This record gives sequence, structure tokens and C-alpha cells, in this order.
Amino acid sequence: MDNYNLQPNNGMSIALDVSTVMKRVYLKMFLALLVTAATAYGISLLVPQFIYTLAENSWIYWGCAIAEIVLVIAIGRASTRMKSSTATLLFYLFAILNGVTFSLILAVYTQASIFKTFLITAGVYGAMSVYGYFTNRDLSKMGTFLYMALFGLIICIVVNFFMKSTTFEWIISGIGVLIFIGITAWDTQKIKRMAEYAPIEEVNKIATIGALTLYLDFINLFIYLLRFFGAGRD
Repeated sequence: MDNYNLQPNNGMSIALDVSTVMKRVYLKMFLALLVTAATAYGISLLVPQFIYTLAENSWIYWGCAIAEIVLVIAIGRASTRMKSSTATLLFYLFAILNGVTFSLILAVYTQASIFKTFLITAGVYGAMSVYGYFTNRDLSKMGTFLYMALFGLIICIVVNFFMKSTTFEWIISGIGVLIFIGITAWDTQKIKRMAEYAPIEEVNKIATIGALTLYLDFINLFIYLLRFFGAGRD
């Protein structure tokens, strides 16, 4: 996201440019969430046996997870060179793959608790995104600290993969919620600042990268909140 040349936009007014870009960002993000949800629900409804295959064969799950990581890296690194339509296509392909792995959640948690957690996530996420958009405070220092904390969180997750400590898992989930609450505000402000200086011809690409960034923030916040509000199936 930092590869764009931040030169003042001499086209429309800055306020109008920012509003246009942010609308596209949130629209693409919302559509990606719908794609993920539809994919997960479609798999659970039409091919429920695939979920059991996914759960029993970890290599399939990790294959999908690795493919997602590759897509995120590809979109991020090549976004300034690839066509806007290609970046958007890869983004929605990522959302589909994420829906495949998310189908496991529908098999583990009740639909009511998933919906409740989604509403809680939407509320918290929305509040922090609004704060990041309208605040005059520079959140860059906080963002740097939070990304360092995220790196530490990933290390803790790897360690607990071998420890298998339930208590440590609860602690990790709590810290994860706090980290992604803050990152949501920081990423929103960062995307807004990009929009202020984006050349008009780059608006669609920035909208895709911004949507991917905020989509990942939402998904991660949802996963960590689900640890607290999700109710397992009997």
C-alpha cells in the first residue's frame, strides 16, 4: 500500500476524492464479506461432507490457507502493476478461498452465536473505522506499535500450537481483539490519507487494496471475538 506516489491530486476536490475512494473501499469490502459468507454457507448446505473432509485432512485446510497468503502477497506487491480488474478478481478469489476455510466455523458454532458475533464485530469495527476516518490525531505511532504486537501475537499462536494451552488461547484471543480494534482505526486513517493524494487513475486499485486491508481486519476481529461469544454445537 505504500508504493503509490503521494502527490496532491489536482483533479476533483480532496474531500470529494476521499469520499469517492472510501465508498468504493467499503463497497468492495462488503461484497467480499458476502462472497465469503455465501461460499461458507453454500458448502455447509450443499456439500456438508466436504467440511468433514476438510476437518479430517489438515493438508487440504493448510493448502487453502497457504493459497490465501499467496494471494494476499500477490495483490499487495503487484497492485501497482496489474490492471484494476485483475486485482479485484484476485481479491474476490481470496474471499472465496476464505469462505472455504470458514465453512468449518459453521460446523463448530451455532448459527445464532455466529450471527451475534458478527453483529458485535460490525458494531466495534464500525465505531473504530469511523474514529480512524474522522480523528485529527496521527495514529501512525500507534499503528507501528500494533503491527509489532501483531508479529508477537503470531509467535504466541505458533508456540501455543505445540503447547495446546486453553488458558493461553484465551489470552491470545483477548490480545488479538485489542490489536485488531486498534489496527482497524489505523488502517482506515492510512487508506484515507492515500485517497487524499491518489491520482484519479489509481483510485480503483487503491480501493481494492484498501478493501482487502479492511476485510482482513474485520475477519480477524470476528475470529477472535468468536472465541468469546461463539457457542459450540451440541
